Amino acid sequence: MSTIPHSLCLLRLSALGDVTHVVPLVRTLQRHWPQLHLHWVIDKGGFKLLEGLQGVTFHTYDKKTGLAGMRALRRDLPDRFDALLQMQVALRANLLSAFIPARRRIGYDRSRSKDLHGLVINERIPDRPGIHVLDAMGSFCEPLGLKQTEIVWDLPVPADAHAWAAAQWPADATRTLVISPCSSHVRRNWFADRYAAVADHAAAQGWRVVLCGGRSELERQTADAIIAAMHAPVLDLVGKDTLKQLPALLARADLVMTPDSGPMHIANAMGTAVLGLHAASNPRRSGPYSTVRYCVDRYDDAARRYKGRPAAELKWGTKIEHDGVMELVTVDDGIAAFERFRDDVAD
Repeated sequence: MSTIPHSLCLLRLSALGDVTHVVPLVRTLQRHWPQLHLHWVIDKGGFKLLEGLQGVTFHTYDKKTGLAGMRALRRDLPDRFDALLQMQVALRANLLSAFIPARRRIGYDRSRSKDLHGLVINERIPDRPGIHVLDAMGSFCEPLGLKQTEIVWDLPVPADAHAWAAAQWPADATRTLVISPCSSHVRRNWFADRYAAVADHAAAQGWRVVLCGGRSELERQTADAIIAAMHAPVLDLVGKDTLKQLPALLARADLVMTPDSGPMHIANAMGTAVLGLHAASNPRRSGPYSTVRYCVDRYDDAARRYKGRPAAELKWGTKIEHDGVMELVTVDDGIAAFERFRDDVAD
């Protein structure tokens, strides 16, 4: 841009993992332009996680409110932004963006556009297939003349959340494996008996095992099944934390084991190593950004079984969310990934 922008608006509603991927972009914009007025149109879940993010004015949109909610959002916004960063291609988000007043409307490249995305933008980010989702979101600053060269999260976690997390288990020398077993995409979820087997292996090495998760019936049933299948003791914190406490809880872990999920990316943002379980999605695109080394990667096996060709021949970002796809991830895979981490921290 020939001049420094006065105000920008980001539109990214969901999911929790994706909103954490946007935070480094926020930090990049703020580092270069400290006086920037930055607004973010977000959903309620994302807002609960990121409330308190310094220098950002949030505007929440509930999809249940439909067009009436979109019109209410417009009344809550300034008269004009220097630019809109339209970071979501779903039809609802594209329609919502039409209510955000901005002359420059920056969206995705053509290869990732869908659901009329091209009709609500007038500029595009570079087309770079083969990059992580976080890097794709970071490239939204490039049409503004910037480059994201440093990845910083610094999520807003209040002191009382850290205090709650600190009270859940002793601050001793025992290493801790936290298992967050469920994704909102059920076909990405692993199996309770396999979680239990890896957890028992970790416990046999002297590790503490902790379960965490939300308040849904699926998460409670999964946790109960893991506990029933385990021989070692486990600390059950499923349903006991809030979205503000979750980052603090994950930050206390030495290693977090989870499928492709929001907690995966929150843990990564808090600087915790993640053992990601991948078959339905590609860890190089949507795995834990900093510690993909500890992921189980059966994505290519899934591509060959369910798509009839290797992963390298699929469009970047293809999901393979078929019934039974996570059966490709074995207990031995999980234990091997756990041992890779143990070897690294022992060096």
